[in-house]
Amino acid sequence: MNHFLPAYSVGALLYCPANHTGIVNSLANEKFGKQFSLALCLEDAIQDSCVADAENMLVSSLQALQARHAQKPFFLPKIFIRVRNPEQIKSLLGRLGDAQKLVTGFNIPKFSLTNADAYLTVFRELNRHRDVPCYMMPILESPDLIHLLDRAQILYQLKEKLDSISQYVLNIRVGGNDLCHRFGFRRHSNETIYHIRPVANIFSDIITVFGMDYVVSGPVFEYYNGKNWDAGMAKELDEDRLCGFIGKTVIHPSQIRLVNEAYKVPLKDYNDAKAILDWDATSPFLVAGSIVRERMNEYKTHHNWALRTLLLAEAYGLK
Repeated sequence: MNHFLPAYSVGALLYCPANHTGIVNSLANEKFGKQFSLALCLEDAIQDSCVADAENMLVSSLQALQARHAQKPFFLPKIFIRVRNPEQIKSLLGRLGDAQKLVTGFNIPKFSLTNADAYLTVFRELNRHRDVPCYMMPILESPDLIHLLDRAQILYQLKEKLDSISQYVLNIRVGGNDLCHRFGFRRHSNETIYHIRPVANIFSDIITVFGMDYVVSGPVFEYYNGKNWDAGMAKELDEDRLCGFIGKTVIHPSQIRLVNEAYKVPLKDYNDAKAILDWDATSPFLVAGSIVRERMNEYKTHHNWALRTLLLAEAYGLK
């Protein structure tokens, strides 16, 4: 299991076009609160003809952000850049200069066997002489994953490659909308991604392959307004959590609070987790009633759950 707290604390990852003109002021004024991460997107959110201008805006924004933070400190989220290709990573870091310290890592869209080696080479080189790691968050959304005959082989090959630099892989992420697009699917606000069985099955296989060694983050829920959108998102978050996802990509600030609330740990879970991890090693019994006497705790069976629960509590708090 992954027991690395920063991997759990990416949390609600707010997507923003890299050419958004107001992002520096929003961050400096703590408009989005103090419990989220930020992804500045140079890929799907940007027209192909506007990439160069978006890169210039991104560099300018991060340099301005660094200068304003030096004048008057404010909450700085983990910041990631969603790139289009490996070459963009080296180019951007070179242009950012000292402001590259603000960048926690990079989101890698459509991560596949076709581009994996090139990205891994870049991250090995980047981290060779760094004191603070530069992380990658590969996004599994390639249409190659749809085909049943190939899916397992592709996923295990990708994992083998990522395992070689696992210390630099902060999260595995999934692209629900990209996969739905291939089928022509779209859910309504009262439906979760798990109702779309072909896509949900792909997610299940990703969790099966990666979930024991990596933190895997949940897909975008595209509704942020309208009738009962928040109830629909809360329902999907419940299913995310139950299926093994931790955190979620969000596309509007109003979604951040729902993610943070969903991953808070119930007090009874927290107490049971502590009891399991503090088990008396000399006891002849490896099973006991829970703290509130409503379920059975087993030391061997629930040990990994307890570790994950305490990490979630540290990252998100208690409820």
